[in-house]
Amino acid sequence: MENKYRVLDKVTQQDDEEFMDIVEDKRCCSDFSFAFRTFSPPPYKGAPVCSTAELNRAVLESQYLRYEIKEVAVETGSSVEEVRDEVCRILREMSQNLQLRFIRLMAFTVRKVFKRIFSAIYVNMEGVNALQQAAQESPVILMPNHRSYVDFLVVSYILFSYDIPLPVIAAGIPLAGMKIVGEILRRSGAFFIRRAIRSDKLYWAVLSEYVRTIVRSGFAPLEFFVEGLRSRTLKSLPPKLGMMHMILEPFLKGEVYDVTLVPISISYDRVLEESLLAHELLGVPKPRESTTGLLKASKVLRENYGCMHVNFGRPLSVRQLCEGKLNRSQYNLIPRDLPQKPNAETEACGSWLAHMIVRIQEEGTLTSPWSLMACVLLQVPTAALTEEGLLFHELTEQTLWLRTLALDFGAHLSWPEKLSDSEVMSSTLALHRSVVYRKAGHVYLVRGDEPERKHPISPEEDMMRTAVAFLMMVSYRNQCLHVFVRPALLALAMSITKSTQRDELLTCFCFLQELFSNEFIFIPGRSSQDFDEACSLLKKCKAVHVSLWDVTVSDTGLAVLSFLQELLKPFIDSYQLMFRFLCEERDCVFTEKEFLLAVRTLAAKLISSGELHTYEALSSDVQKNVLSALRRLGAVTRIKTSENNEYKVNKSAVRRTGDMLAGRIPPQVVQAVPDARL
Repeated sequence: MENKYRVLDKVTQQDDEEFMDIVEDKRCCSDFSFAFRTFSPPPYKGAPVCSTAELNRAVLESQYLRYEIKEVAVETGSSVEEVRDEVCRILREMSQNLQLRFIRLMAFTVRKVFKRIFSAIYVNMEGVNALQQAAQESPVILMPNHRSYVDFLVVSYILFSYDIPLPVIAAGIPLAGMKIVGEILRRSGAFFIRRAIRSDKLYWAVLSEYVRTIVRSGFAPLEFFVEGLRSRTLKSLPPKLGMMHMILEPFLKGEVYDVTLVPISISYDRVLEESLLAHELLGVPKPRESTTGLLKASKVLRENYGCMHVNFGRPLSVRQLCEGKLNRSQYNLIPRDLPQKPNAETEACGSWLAHMIVRIQEEGTLTSPWSLMACVLLQVPTAALTEEGLLFHELTEQTLWLRTLALDFGAHLSWPEKLSDSEVMSSTLALHRSVVYRKAGHVYLVRGDEPERKHPISPEEDMMRTAVAFLMMVSYRNQCLHVFVRPALLALAMSITKSTQRDELLTCFCFLQELFSNEFIFIPGRSSQDFDEACSLLKKCKAVHVSLWDVTVSDTGLAVLSFLQELLKPFIDSYQLMFRFLCEERDCVFTEKEFLLAVRTLAAKLISSGELHTYEALSSDVQKNVLSALRRLGAVTRIKTSENNEYKVNKSAVRRTGDMLAGRIPPQVVQAVPDARL
């Protein structure tokens, strides 16, 4: 019997789109029968049957690589044969070796694991059907968000389930080093990419030609994470543009008629790596990917991770998206086989496309009850959560209020239909018992296991245990921040400027967008539209009155505006702390490592003394984002490019930025420094 799931609509709370539980749907047949059933996906039209060896040969013998090999040989003083041997070695290290028997092995294994740890995996069938059709008509690029190692497994699993051609997947090179597992991944379609390759001309040339050959030949759908990295904070990361330009180039050069982009939004009730991610943000080194580590992590099989939702977005035509935005005639002036650096227009178009894809991913994610509860809990004082507890009925009332606001703002909610609101709240708390627990009608924060000790726990250890629990909760709040961030920035602008004039609020809104563009995703060049959207949403929930010249608070709007301002307060406090540190620090030059260590030490000291109330200031991601923002605003300059980059602080510019954020001086839109992203 089909198990179907419906998502609450953006506004009307009526049926929006039908999701099907593919785990429940497959329970009727054995894992063996599922893995070894007939798999015969319809091929991409016009694509000749091509083996992995033939694909690699086409890459190696391309005119483009021959040209680059000669160029590198001249530049390095090596022989052409030596450089070609290095290219062959890179290609062996990089290339996938997709084989159906290994896909069947993965399907058998993954299915067993998924049935054990997930209550359900919901997939929108309309999106799957559209992908099935698109895969036959043009080269397809699958672009999921990246929150867990499970992401690329579940996409391939779904495609295998519905007879859609299996993708080749861009993966990080550390995975290739895992004994046995690395080779299984390679033969399941993964190709492996080194980190920080911009300065390696030869490696970049091999990777570029490999990706372009896959796209223009229609070898298989290509899957990559446009954010580049797995998000440790569970919110979207600014997109990386290198792979984006590679997949666009065959279209720009007229080697293919069109390329289809498919955004995929993957939402988790509970993420497998939740504790690991929180510890990484606090400076604990990330464990090296290894087969031994994977076996040790098998304890996750004893846990319940709730539901997963995989939302396949509408296939997007690059040809249609770029129409009127890009002049492709420049690519006719140079032979296709020669390297051609994208000009400013092409780079801007690639950046726009990448940011748009991430925004579509955000809009396609489903907001869980726990994500809304985390928003509420994080606005409760720490002492209340760790000592007195928050009344359960109070948490329920505030979460239901927030649910209504989220729907007004256009969120898709994964709120179970057949349970009462109280049952949803109780089951959600039970699922996240590693973070919070309920006792005697109150909800408390879990602060790690209490081991038996000969000596009392130190204040520093106690603070770090609390920080881990808070950062886990922060990550789940982050899953729904995209729903609130635009109206929240307007609410913050109203608080900072103390003004009702639209032009002053817009200026402050644009300043805040620029400052926080590493924290939240904004499509370049759309600040005015984002501001209008924020006004419209706040007007819709009756929080403000909007006229041609003014935005004023309504009689009933204070609760909404106060909540939205509090939602961004941890970011404001964290940024101001780091501005203060940079202005008071004696040295004006420092490495990133020195900055992270020093600012974490200061934040820990202030939290312990009660002067600072947000644990997010301890997060290395927030700390790095501050550096990126100040570089973009010209307040910090990178003066050395090496393994340990050094940065020079312009203290007056940092102080000015802090004063604008605090409302001490009028905010101004600062011209961002290009390519300032770390």
